[in-house]
Amino acid sequence: MLRSFLLLAVTLASFPLMAQTPKSSAIPRAADGHPDLQGLWTNATITPLERIGDKAAVTDNEARAVEKKAAEDLQNNDGASDSPLLRAAGSAGTGGYNMLFIDRGSELTRVDGMKRTGLVIDPPDGKVPVTTAGGRTRGFASIAGTLTAFDNVKQRPLSERCLLAFGSSSGPPMLPVLYNNTYQIVQTPDAVMILVEMVHDARIVRINGVHPAADVRQWMGDSIGHWDGDTLVVDTSNFRQEVAFRGASADFHVTERFRRVDANTVLYRATMEDPATWAKPWTIEYAFSSAKGPIYEYACHEGNYAMTDILGGARKMETPTTKQK
Repeated sequence: MLRSFLLLAVTLASFPLMAQTPKSSAIPRAADGHPDLQGLWTNATITPLERIGDKAAVTDNEARAVEKKAAEDLQNNDGASDSPLLRAAGSAGTGGYNMLFIDRGSELTRVDGMKRTGLVIDPPDGKVPVTTAGGRTRGFASIAGTLTAFDNVKQRPLSERCLLAFGSSSGPPMLPVLYNNTYQIVQTPDAVMILVEMVHDARIVRINGVHPAADVRQWMGDSIGHWDGDTLVVDTSNFRQEVAFRGASADFHVTERFRRVDANTVLYRATMEDPATWAKPWTIEYAFSSAKGPIYEYACHEGNYAMTDILGGARKMETPTTKQK
């Protein structure tokens, strides 16, 4: 995702960030009295994961300049065979993404009335903490596998195989990506279901549940939840090692908080912990906004010959060439 547009908004002093406190009378509530999180939500935003510069938030006037520059950059990429956006998406030289298919949002996320310049709020510098040696090794191994592993389908990344959304869109943590950033939440007193638009993943959060044994692993981990006042707290562990979020180990643990701020907003916060991967825990925070429906089917492999071509190209390269007579 393009980040250069944030350079326009990093020269002023930092703004204090207050806690975003909803008015309880304005929060829709379920029959059991808890806030009603149900509905369609989007987390699309041009705010990057890590803050650019020293400023955590900008005024609306500053944000408009940033957003205008981002829109211009996006338009300039349309039809290009190479660009920063295409390189970030892994499509440099191919022009694989026309702008018609990009739906990453057009605004910085708004929290506490201010537009945020990064999703990371802790550490205070807005950066992901230093990665440990083990985390770097796992991350490099994942990249190396993507670049060199072509013997069979099961060696390819999960998103290529349409098993899981790319960029941790499925979560947890739930991160915004280039497109298909819509979620549907269905809530009962005993469970909360989060349907992810991309690859139509469905995550079930069991209220007051208990994690299974450590050897029971799932693509999106095992999620249990409880209510802390008006906040739904979701604890997720037991991830399959193939997921390896940013090089995470088998001990990767995520704590999410969903808080209904008003009729059109859910404030989302997620804390990532894994001492084998990062020097300390880190937290992201941003707003989910209400979205119009419906969520259409995500037909990931319909008419898609990429996997056949990838593996077929590898077999072709392995075949010794024969000199023509």
